[in-house]
Amino acid sequence: MNDCAQDVTETFWQCGRFQLALTQPKIMGIVNVTPDSFSDGGRYDLSVSSALKHAEQLLKDGADILDIGGESTRPGSAEVSVQQEWARIEPVLQELISWNVPITVDTRRAWVMRQLLEQELTDGINDVQALEDEDAVALLAACPQTGICLMHMQGQPQSMHFNPRYDDVVTQVGGYLQQRVAVCDQAGIDRKRIVVDPGFGFGKTMQHNIQLMQHFVEWHKQVDCPVLVGLSRKKTIGVLTDEQEPSNRVMGSVVAAIAAVARGAAIVRVHDVRQTHQGLQVWAAMGGKLI
Repeated sequence: MNDCAQDVTETFWQCGRFQLALTQPKIMGIVNVTPDSFSDGGRYDLSVSSALKHAEQLLKDGADILDIGGESTRPGSAEVSVQQEWARIEPVLQELISWNVPITVDTRRAWVMRQLLEQELTDGINDVQALEDEDAVALLAACPQTGICLMHMQGQPQSMHFNPRYDDVVTQVGGYLQQRVAVCDQAGIDRKRIVVDPGFGFGKTMQHNIQLMQHFVEWHKQVDCPVLVGLSRKKTIGVLTDEQEPSNRVMGSVVAAIAAVARGAAIVRVHDVRQTHQGLQVWAAMGGKLI
């Protein structure tokens, strides 16, 4: 977002064809090409044209990055085959890659990553499993420009919402991300390619999520990389606001995004780009600073 001044960091993210300056917060717009995502499943997967229309609107609304997903990883989601995931996203990406905007793909499967990288259909990989799938690290090490997001998730999407436990969620999430960055270091992956995500809602209770936000600086100190945060429309916001319908959690989501940026997040991944862009504009204009 070009008009939202922020001193979040003096670095950039190498994301494929783009070097994204992170001196200002970036907005990542979500394009789910799935029938069962928790917030908008099925809304944009009826045709390639509808997914592209949604992507176009996100860019008009102020998105800096488009994140495309073909497998739902919501709590309790059913696993799909890699071939099915690929069939959902490939025709959309074939068109989007020519738009000359940063494209990331939300996938945790090395097989899908290989197709993306071999066909040059993405600028970055956004992985909820932090490249833990076999061969994923080696694949990304062989593509020296591709951006990477390493996310923390306790358990698997099918069962991660069943009584997640931590001795100290702040220390454990920070330690895990530190360890995954170290694995990338050992594989020769440049730190400039990496952002990290604490994984709000992924194997975490509402209280865990709140603790991670309240102690953002503490866990971030363990990891020398910019942070991406995804809280948009999630259950924690629904519980805090007593709003059951994800699409009605827009205002809470905008506040959560601003809270994350105020604590140092460089990128926010959101459904409601226009409202988030507007909120960050006002926050910055009124002297928004890091907490």
